[in-house]
Amino acid sequence: MTPGGLRPRHLIALKLLSEQGPQSQQGLADALSLDPSNVVGLLNELEERELVVRRRDRSDRRRHIVELSPSGEEELAVAYVRLSRVEDELLGALSAAERSVLYDLLQRAVGAGTPPCDTSDEQPQA
Repeated sequence: MTPGGLRPRHLIALKLLSEQGPQSQQGLADALSLDPSNVVGLLNELEERELVVRRRDRSDRRRHIVELSPSGEEELAVAYVRLSRVEDELLGALSAAERSVLYDLLQRAVGAGTPPCDTSDEQPQA
């Protein structure tokens, strides 16, 4: 599913900016665990759709600050509604209590031991 044509990495970046406010490009790269050059491409896509605004940092002209635009806030809200509908379709047979247990189990399963997205799935040789 691609709410509004957004990919998961777009939604994650928009959600991060929504929750944490304006970020430097480097800070956003760190928070997303992405190489800064990949973040530039991601931000170019979001900026082209007018979902984020990039501006120079007044205190350090070498740095860019990224913030969610009003259109980005709207797009994120629409995405949440769409994702909620999909979730209801997938988990409709579960009660609210069962969903809560499922969410807790999934959070425990992924935990802090999850490798970054850009690492290999291969297991080290013993």
